[in-house]
Amino acid sequence: MKLEALFQNPTALPTAPKVVEELIASFDKASVSTEEVAKKLSADPVLSAKLLRLANSAYYHVSRSIGTVEDAVLMLGFVTVRTLVISSGLVSGFKSVPGLDLKQFWRYSLYTACAAKWIAKKTKENTDLAFTIGMMHAIGQLVIHSAMPEQAMQLGKVAGPLDSRRLDTEKQSLGYTYADVGAELARRWKFPDVFAETIAHYPDPLNDEDATHLCGVIHLASWRARVEENGLSAEEIAACYPEELAAELGLAPNALLDDMPPPSELSAGLEELIK
Repeated sequence: MKLEALFQNPTALPTAPKVVEELIASFDKASVSTEEVAKKLSADPVLSAKLLRLANSAYYHVSRSIGTVEDAVLMLGFVTVRTLVISSGLVSGFKSVPGLDLKQFWRYSLYTACAAKWIAKKTKENTDLAFTIGMMHAIGQLVIHSAMPEQAMQLGKVAGPLDSRRLDTEKQSLGYTYADVGAELARRWKFPDVFAETIAHYPDPLNDEDATHLCGVIHLASWRARVEENGLSAEEIAACYPEELAAELGLAPNALLDDMPPPSELSAGLEELIK
């Protein structure tokens, strides 16, 4: 199935909640009325409830209880609230996907997002952008599994969804990868160009001349999340440690293991995001 045909498949494309679409549009606006956004958010009871549980979680250490969406925007800031709501909206857009363990998929995505935020801070990249793109970087897998479950299951026999060989396997079998699909989805959902470009070029930042530092951040973060999720041994980690890329981004040797807390620790308190 060609990439274009994939997107013609009605089962493949989730719809983003209305308020998420409006928040995506806000990236391009110089000034956004936070009151207006809070009002629209409040009209979505599921997302509002989730946002309040997140805002009051241990992750944010706020000094007092946050009781309303307006409070959340005030205490956490609009950019953080937007990041949380878009991430929650993505998760709720896919209810069930054939042949994919959604719980594991979103946990891995959250680990990638939190690791990306940590790396972005160290390398002076935009941390909110790194987090949101980290949450989205593998979303093309959900589209592939939804649109062609049979083929996706065959792919899974060669390389599972969290196998580092998965991208190559898809490229050989389909002619494109979940990164290509995710980039196209970001375009169709009208995310700013940086989303599609980063998702498209994160798989091989050292050899891809269109890759940016942010692509490198997402690549390292997804590597760290896979290490955690796959429970790799010290020998296996040493054999695949992305030393050259980490050095290129200015990270100390072994920083992703020695300096960075485990992704499960970095994401503590954000579990609500992927429920």
